[in-house]
Amino acid sequence: MSKSVVRWIGAALAVSAFSILGSQLGESQTTPKQPQPEQQAVSHAPDGWDRPVASPAKQQTPGPAPRHDISGTWEPANGPSDGIQGTGSKSMPADGKHEPPYTPLGLELLNRSKPGNGNREVLPADIDDPVFFCNPQGMPREDLYELRETQILQTPSKVVLLYEFDKIWRVIWTDGREFPKDPEPRWFGYSVGKWVDDTTLVVQTMGTDERTWVDKAGRPHGGDLRVEERFHRVDHDHLELTVTIDDPKMYTKPWVALDKFPFKLLPDDFDVREMICSPAETAEYNKVVGSQTK
Repeated sequence: MSKSVVRWIGAALAVSAFSILGSQLGESQTTPKQPQPEQQAVSHAPDGWDRPVASPAKQQTPGPAPRHDISGTWEPANGPSDGIQGTGSKSMPADGKHEPPYTPLGLELLNRSKPGNGNREVLPADIDDPVFFCNPQGMPREDLYELRETQILQTPSKVVLLYEFDKIWRVIWTDGREFPKDPEPRWFGYSVGKWVDDTTLVVQTMGTDERTWVDKAGRPHGGDLRVEERFHRVDHDHLELTVTIDDPKMYTKPWVALDKFPFKLLPDDFDVREMICSPAETAEYNKVVGSQTK
């Protein structure tokens, strides 16, 4: 088996037909390493250049958040697997206890979907998750499934988010522009952002493609979907993300999908590894591993 396939099994299997194992093996890529005695603790795994990354000393107190700046490389603060959200968005998991306030149409479309995880899980052969077939996640799912290391770059006119999963980027315009009058639907929609205080950027996204799911639980959205992201930089080393879904055709009221999800800042020289859904490597995996019988 080629080295690239072996690495892909550990990194991108979360989108394979083996949806449950996929999430578990996706986590294995970043299994925490135990610190050695008398050594400084290291983070969950080497970076993309196979280098150990030192964690900040515990006695250090983070400095204040810089003004109007969320740039940096950010990792889920509670561990790299915290953002997988394999049974649906973290603040609204599909566990039989949490459900958004569906309209009749929203509930009808929900029941048509066939997710690979959660309380409506189906067999692998029956899954119709678009991401299962290597289609783009789109918005808001890019925040609500496999939210791993995320790089944020800023210019005077925009904020650019570089996601590890599927190596996707988004642009959030901060130059004061309005949304297009009649937008052509796009996988990741159109995003504009505004600083509401020195440390909080509020982003609105619209014009998303209806073929995407809101999250891995198969929750639907329509063409009128509005997604609000609230990026709040708590201090120099910590960032929180809140995501709110507003789609009056599918839900009777807005609902929070991610509530102050915490990130921690990684060193500036941290290199984020590739994690790509590759049809060719999926086929190779199924041939070498997935098709094997006991």
